Amino acid sequence: MAKLVGVSGSLRRGSFNAGLLAAAREVMPAGSTLEIATIAGIPLYDGDLEAADGIPAAVTAFKAAITGADGLLLVTPEYNNGIPGVFKNAIDWASRPASDIGRVFGGRPVAVIGASPGGFGTILAQNDWLPVLRTLGTRPWHGGRLMAAQAGKLFDAGGALVDEPMRGRLAQFMAGFVAFVEGG
Repeated sequence: MAKLVGVSGSLRRGSFNAGLLAAAREVMPAGSTLEIATIAGIPLYDGDLEAADGIPAAVTAFKAAITGADGLLLVTPEYNNGIPGVFKNAIDWASRPASDIGRVFGGRPVAVIGASPGGFGTILAQNDWLPVLRTLGTRPWHGGRLMAAQAGKLFDAGGALVDEPMRGRLAQFMAGFVAFVEGG
């Protein structure tokens, strides 16, 4: 019975990645859960701000969501062939202070998926996350890969995943990640 937390790296309300994350929650294996956390409200990282005011409340809530889960699902857009700045910024904040890296990320199972209107999905952004996850000491799951390419054909106008083959692939991916988290 794994308890996962997932976060979309897009702030746009109707983003394909928010829709993919919502669909992942819908297809979770029986007995497991996926809580959705947000990066909304996390300011740009500024060491002076951290020194003066400490860790912002939005960051504290984000870190609590991660540490309260057995595994972390990053649902990443791909902007200009890489990781979206707002998403990387949230992870950078979650690694502050540096003494918290082990508590928040150390050994934590992590999987990365993503949706993009382009034909290659989010392959480059997913690859770019690997050195970040290694640096943070996470335990990335490499047993599956999911890229929702040409997302405009997979989601309806309200952002819901309506493509049944993709929903099936997502269910299979989530089952594999849950098994990894549970040690299977």
